[in-house]
Formats: sequence, C-alpha cells, structure tokens
Amino acid sequence: MPLRLSQDPDSDALLDRDPLALLIGMLLDQQIPMEHAFWAPAELARRLGRDTLDAREIAGYDPDELIAVFATPRALHRYPRSMAGRVQALCAALVEQYDGDVTLVWTGAADGAELYSRLVALPGFGKQKAQIFTALLGKQRGVAPDGWREAAGSYGEDGAYRSVADVVDPASLAKVREFKQAAKAAAKDAAAKNDAAKNDAATAAKA
Repeated sequence: MPLRLSQDPDSDALLDRDPLALLIGMLLDQQIPMEHAFWAPAELARRLGRDTLDAREIAGYDPDELIAVFATPRALHRYPRSMAGRVQALCAALVEQYDGDVTLVWTGAADGAELYSRLVALPGFGKQKAQIFTALLGKQRGVAPDGWREAAGSYGEDGAYRSVADVVDPASLAKVREFKQAAKAAAKDAAAKNDAAKNDAATAAKA
C-alpha cells in the first residue's frame, strides 16, 4: 500500500521510493504537524535539485547553506536551524556507520530488538521515535523481523491508532490526531494535579 503520511501525493511518492526521505521525515516529526514533517523531505530534495535524497551530499553540505535551505519560506520546520543540524548529523552517522545506505539500518538487523537499538542510536532518535519508526517499518514497509512488535512497544499493537505508523488515509490520520490530543490533555491534567498536591503539601507544612 502506498504511503499516505504527508497527505500530498508527490511528497508521499518520494517517501515510498526513498527510505532516507522516510527516515528524515520521522526525524522532523516533532513540534509541527505530522503532514508537514513528511512533506518536508520532498521539498528538501526539490531545493537541492534532486529526485531523491543522498546521505553523503547532505552530510557534506555547508552547514550555513543547509540552514538557509531549511529556512527558505515555506520553512521545512518550525526550527529550521536546529533541525537542519540534526538532519545533517543523522546523514553523517549513516555515512559513517552504514556507508550512506539507510536500508542497512534494518536489513542487517537480526531481530526487532536489534532494529530498535540501531534506530535509537541514530542522532535525533530517542526511545519514542525509534519505537514509532520500528512500528512504521513493520506495519507499512514489510520490515518485520522477529520481535518487531515488542520492540515497538504500544506503537506496534495491531489496530492501534497511536502514531504515524497507523496513518494510511485521512480517517486514520484523524484517529491518530484524536489519540494524541487525548494523551496531551491527560498529561496536562496529571501535571496540574501533581502541582496542586505539592502546593497542598507545602501549605500543610507551613501550618
């Protein structure tokens, strides 16, 4: 099934044929709408004058010029300077560790645990991002080594709508967005209750 992550046919077409674009989209997917994050790799390729993205080219790009590429309106990210640096660091790691071939990150993994450990070791990939990308590979890219669902945590659950791994059309995107909004509201409520409890404890201590 073709990817539908950006909800833009041309951008999704690049994600389909270019695994580096997909990985960069995952990296950019923070503090901006998911669709924008996965639109950005295709726009980055266009601005670089390429049909696909090349890790060696990006790793060797002049940092200030790459920042300018990211910052040109429409900016590729809300924070173009820092995210240009993270994308460049990611590409440099791929060149150093995988000879610039992003597919070696997963084709060489013996099982889901190793796949996750390789992803979480990449610049810009924390636990949650590595789990979500593990789930995305398993659910939509056919990369399903033994134990991938366990390595992906709750994001690997079948029938869940927790992340980009579960987005296949506008309806599923809406469900994922609802889940994220509910999770954010729950976290905010828990933080407010925790602050209230601390204030009550402080007041009692002074009494």
